[in-house]
Amino acid sequence: MKSLAGIALVEVRRFLRDRSNIFFVFIFPLLLILLLGSQFGANSGQARVGLAGDGGSGLAKALVQQLQADGLEVATAGEATVRDQLSRGRIDVGIFLADADAADFSAGRPARIEAVAASQSSAQAVLQEVRGSVQAVSTEQRQRKLLEGAGIGAAEADAVLEQASESVKRPTMELVDTNDVTQEFRGLGKFDLGAVQQLLLFVFLSSLTGAATLIKARRLGVIARVMAAPVASWQAVGGQALGRFGIAAVQGVYIMAGTALLFGVEWGNPVLAGVILAVFCAVSAAAAMVIGSVLDNDAAASGVGVGLGLVLAGLGGSMVPPEFFSGALQQVSLLTPHRWAYDAFAEVQRHGGTLTDILPQLGVLAAMAAALLVLGSFLLRRSLGRAL
Repeated sequence: MKSLAGIALVEVRRFLRDRSNIFFVFIFPLLLILLLGSQFGANSGQARVGLAGDGGSGLAKALVQQLQADGLEVATAGEATVRDQLSRGRIDVGIFLADADAADFSAGRPARIEAVAASQSSAQAVLQEVRGSVQAVSTEQRQRKLLEGAGIGAAEADAVLEQASESVKRPTMELVDTNDVTQEFRGLGKFDLGAVQQLLLFVFLSSLTGAATLIKARRLGVIARVMAAPVASWQAVGGQALGRFGIAAVQGVYIMAGTALLFGVEWGNPVLAGVILAVFCAVSAAAAMVIGSVLDNDAAASGVGVGLGLVLAGLGGSMVPPEFFSGALQQVSLLTPHRWAYDAFAEVQRHGGTLTDILPQLGVLAAMAAALLVLGSFLLRRSLGRAL
């Protein structure tokens, strides 16, 4: 095992020492996720409002009650938290209440309410709903003050208003979205979908382009010298496979951790997300073994890796969500490991799935990894006797 780990560690170090990988492995993926999330990310049609201020004040209670009655999801938090959620696209509208505003409302004076909409287009419609709710609270407050001004006590005024509200049947409108795609994406954060897609895209790309280091190791006789040492052939081949896995894992863990810290991406259960990533990394590493053993030119291997990686990523839903695919393309996408990993992440991330729920996807990915690993090991053994 020590020999396996040593060979794998050398392969990962060689990959990271390539300066061209600094941009494409560590910078470009996060920039792309930021761009896609900023341009196309949304809150999946779910109207959410964040309220900052004293949640125990009469103004805050009245607003929360009215907003919820109007069908909006309301969460109270500190001002910094609400503004952070606005910037990340996790809420549509932020409402900020000062103590002076709450005092003015309680005293029957006009109160100033600051409402800020998020950048996504859907937030403007939610802002209009918030304005309607605020207007309803203002109207009820004025009615109460008029009754109290006429000599009616506060408790009796509340009872009169409640009785009047119950006696008048307000018109209601219920919007039912029957679009399955919209329902599938409901509740996703602004960057959540793009993060999954780019994770699968770059993990596979980095692995396939990393096959060039395997070709260099064959050309320079590194593997031959390793096998000349007191190291079994299976250890040398296994170390190369483990090295490819390490390259994929470095890319994957970096993207998952970076997006969670910088963009607040919710990956669901971290253990299950890690299991999905590990199995997908195994598929990617095995595919890199095959390319690195079949081709003898490292430049050609990089080109084939990029081309094959982009094609498989496109078919597997890493560029356009597979929910938008036609029926025939849906079936074709099931031939790619990206699609199975995408479905597994969707189950964990969107639906809170358990290990049992993603066992079919994990089983298919494990079978792909095993088949490619056997093929790659066989081809690598044959390539060692071939002149480069």
